[in-house]
Amino acid sequence: MIVLPAIDLREGRCVRLYQGDYRQTTVYSHDPVAVAQRWQEAGARWLHLVDLDGAAQGQPVNLATVERIRAATTLQIELGGGLRDLTSIEHVLSLGIERVVLGTSAVRQPALLAEALQRWGERIAVGLDARAGLVAVAGWQQTERIAAVELAAQLCALGVARFIYTDIARDGTLGGPNLEALQAMQQVVRQARPARALIASGGVRSLEDIRSLARLGVEGVIIGKALYTGDVDLTAALACAASCEPMTEAGA
Repeated sequence: MIVLPAIDLREGRCVRLYQGDYRQTTVYSHDPVAVAQRWQEAGARWLHLVDLDGAAQGQPVNLATVERIRAATTLQIELGGGLRDLTSIEHVLSLGIERVVLGTSAVRQPALLAEALQRWGERIAVGLDARAGLVAVAGWQQTERIAAVELAAQLCALGVARFIYTDIARDGTLGGPNLEALQAMQQVVRQARPARALIASGGVRSLEDIRSLARLGVEGVIIGKALYTGDVDLTAALACAASCEPMTEAGA
């Protein structure tokens, strides 16, 4: 199972929100590049980047910081936030970002998603962010009237190969992941032919949470706040995920 440390960008800083609320922002560093380098030194291979300003404004905002992180590390990077047209997606990928995460555009612009999948295949992932099981968009400020699991099934049929599922009520709370919701989502992506991949996000607070997610058979886990508070040590998390790999394979 892959561990992806998260860096959420707001006004060029490394921050965390509480349950996606922009009014409840904690700044953890004014130097996201140094944070990314720290995660690389701890052994991370992947980095999960979110442009929070971009998600709220509907277009990328923090790309200068993204470019500096790209230049300063050898991490594989996935980036989400405000990518709502093909030009923006193409530009981000041209920067050397390995994967983009589409959220609002995947929900509201199925034709754009289909075109992106045709052009870039597995370099496109879909972020399904749920509030009480329903999909939230536009920087989590609006809620759609469709269940995340229902939308996932539709997008599997469209050809999406990888999903990132976030339970907004758990995000930034250190309350533990929503294992029940993740299990339901995992069943959907497993039943697709071929099976799709799922990355879990939101609430991770301990190594035991990582073990629980490994038992579900998810491809990866995103860890944010727990790394910044010290509740989870990244090197220990990576070792834990590696030791859980045989269990993951058995459950897949």
